[in-house]
Amino acid sequence: MNLSKNLTLEEVTKSSTAEKLKIRNDNMTEEVLANLKALAEAIFQAARDKLGPIRISSGYRSPELNKAVGGSQTSQHSKGEALDLQGISVSNKELFMFIKDHLDFDQLIWEFGTNTNPEWVHVSYRRSGKNRKQVLISVKENGKTGYKNWPA
Repeated sequence: MNLSKNLTLEEVTKSSTAEKLKIRNDNMTEEVLANLKALAEAIFQAARDKLGPIRISSGYRSPELNKAVGGSQTSQHSKGEALDLQGISVSNKELFMFIKDHLDFDQLIWEFGTNTNPEWVHVSYRRSGKNRKQVLISVKENGKTGYKNWPA
C-alpha cells in the first residue's frame, strides 16, 4: 500500500528489531494509518520531490516495538506522526535545513552526528494542523539523551 507517490506502508513499518524479536509492526488503527498518510505527503513526499531519494531509518513503531527499542511512552512514532530520515543523494544536514526552512512540521530534531551533519533527522507532523515548528538538537548528558533548542 502506498502512503504517497514514493513511500509504501512496508517501508514505514520495516524494522530489524521487530524482525529479530518477532514483533508484529504492521497492525495499526485507522487513525494511525491516516496520520502516516498525512506525514508521508506533507513531509516525506515534499522533501523527496525536491531533494531526491530519502531513506527511512525508523518509521511507525507498534507499542511493543517502541518499548523494545527504548522509545518514549509518548513517542510520535507510535502515533504514526514521526519518521527518522537520512538523505541518499543529499546530506542529512541539507535534508534537515530543507524541512526547517520550507515545510510545516511539529518537531524537527538534529539527531547526534557532528556539528556539520546529523546522524539522522527526526521529523514529526500532526495532521490536525497544530504543528509547533519546534526545532531541537539532541545531546548526550550523563549517558542520557536530552534535547536543546536549535540555535536561533
